[in-house]
Amino acid sequence: MIRAIRAEWTKLVSVRSTAVALLAAFAFTVLIGYLSAQGGHGNANDAPQTVDHFSFVHRALDGDGSVTARVARQKDSAPWAKSGVVIKASTASGSSYVALMVTPDHGVRMLADAETEVTGGGATHAPVWLRLSRSGRGVTGYESADGRVWRKVGRLTARALPTRAQAGLFVASHGRNHERLAGPGNILGGFRPTTGQAVFDHVTLAQAGASAPGDWQLTDVAEAPVTHGPPVEIRTASPHPGTLRRDGGTFTVTGSGDLGRIGMAGVGSELHGFDRVKNSLSGTQFGLIAVIALGVLAMTSEYRTGTIRTTFSASPRRARALAAKAVVLASTVFAAGLAAAVTSLLLTRPIQRRNGMGPPLFPDPSLSDPTVLRTVVGTAAVMALVALFSLGVGVLMRRTAGAVILLFAVFLVLPIVAQVSSIGVNTWVNRATPIAGLAILQTIHQLGDAISPWGGFAVLGGYTAVALGAAFRVQGRRDA
Repeated sequence: MIRAIRAEWTKLVSVRSTAVALLAAFAFTVLIGYLSAQGGHGNANDAPQTVDHFSFVHRALDGDGSVTARVARQKDSAPWAKSGVVIKASTASGSSYVALMVTPDHGVRMLADAETEVTGGGATHAPVWLRLSRSGRGVTGYESADGRVWRKVGRLTARALPTRAQAGLFVASHGRNHERLAGPGNILGGFRPTTGQAVFDHVTLAQAGASAPGDWQLTDVAEAPVTHGPPVEIRTASPHPGTLRRDGGTFTVTGSGDLGRIGMAGVGSELHGFDRVKNSLSGTQFGLIAVIALGVLAMTSEYRTGTIRTTFSASPRRARALAAKAVVLASTVFAAGLAAAVTSLLLTRPIQRRNGMGPPLFPDPSLSDPTVLRTVVGTAAVMALVALFSLGVGVLMRRTAGAVILLFAVFLVLPIVAQVSSIGVNTWVNRATPIAGLAILQTIHQLGDAISPWGGFAVLGGYTAVALGAAFRVQGRRDA
């Protein structure tokens, strides 16, 4: 087998078309990815970076003290809806604060001035007890499952807390994007505000040496509208004000909005609809043009020139000869595909940042991220599978033109036709044909995705296995 692999490697590298095809695959993948990054523009660089908009039930806190409450129930209005306790310099949006909150999907979080975030380690959702204890500008957060045993979440320092601050309960719920497919690749959507609701009990506000004065008040902490710069807005709040209903020691509060900074405490999570990695590797489908040609020619060129007889004379066991050819072809294409994917990712990353699609709203893709690494390596693996699929088709058809035309129709023409047909046809093509393998490029789920990354990879793998299996069977039965 080693001798057969050496022979196939010698044949592959000695043919000029091999280097041309590999270089073309690399160039197409990188060039189209570069052009896609250049043509894409976002607004992450212009969008407001912080959000401070919520319903605030508060009383004055003079000097040191603490606020405690149990979040008995919380409406699952949004994954990052926030309900909890907060000590804030004033009711003005943008004033200094420290907040301790629970979310429906992301547990307990502590936040100071949209600059520092700490994750709790106890209860992951309501009911949960929360407490903030102030000493100067330093505020310590605690959480508890029963109100008796408390666990320290963290100690954060507020930017500017005056002696007389406001402390109490708050509720916020960020908006959600709603989308629908109007046609293949045509996504229509809009923004829909959400309204959060939380029920608090066991509410106490204590300050050193005295009881906190005054009664509880409800204030909508609302940000001033942006009146300058580009028309960019992170829309988080409903136009309807928050509400407070009190029944003895139980407070039912509703509100919308959000609290935090883009990339922190879930702010902007509803806007993460751009797949930077997929954009960087968008040239992969064009790179397959050269891969298909190389895979087909690896076999049909020997039939055309008659050198297949020499191959079988040197290696009478035809299955071994074909297996060696497959190993050499797949490993060579995989290496070229991996180089192209890494180059395209690194080349397009700064371009995307300059075009407004960068951190913190769109984090930089890193090869240390398992999802990004899966996509990059998977892209190279898909190219290798397409090369093997093309090799199998080349064995079965033995004619370069016919095999190439058939494969171009499957990987290039059919997806284009599906794009201008119907949602059902487009979904079927991207789910049930070999083109499904390109789903490996996805790093985030988007509306219109026909199949999961590994599901699409498995579909392509199945087609490749069938083509190669048929090739082995046919080649062993017919004359050279």
